[in-house]
Amino acid sequence: QVHLVVSGGGLVQPGGSLRLSCAASGFPFSSYVMGWFRQAPGKEREFVARISWRGGNADYADSLKGRFTISRDNAKNTVYLQMNSLKPEDTAVYYCAAVRNYGSSRYDYWGQGTQVTVSS
Repeated sequence: QVHLVVSGGGLVQPGGSLRLSCAASGFPFSSYVMGWFRQAPGKEREFVARISWRGGNADYADSLKGRFTISRDNAKNTVYLQMNSLKPEDTAVYYCAAVRNYGSSRYDYWGQGTQVTVSS
């Protein structure tokens, strides 16, 4: 049974940092591209970042480049999202997801999401 367990969300002040983690099980983690997505209230889910199977390649939403960093540890079956210089507009539920092919937008597995709130 596939599980993607997301943790690390919470309340942070503008300019602060958070690191999200997504622990995977039930599928061959190192054979899957891992992605992060987010959905703000009243908005559609949007792509945040993705990382290739061994971590050699990563892509980011243009608006997030330089502030967010995705990484993975295949030995721990975990993908991370380091978020720095957070802004109120980063407030959203953040999800991790897994897909076989790097170019695909149809992700196979999804985590449950974690709330990130950026507010003073």
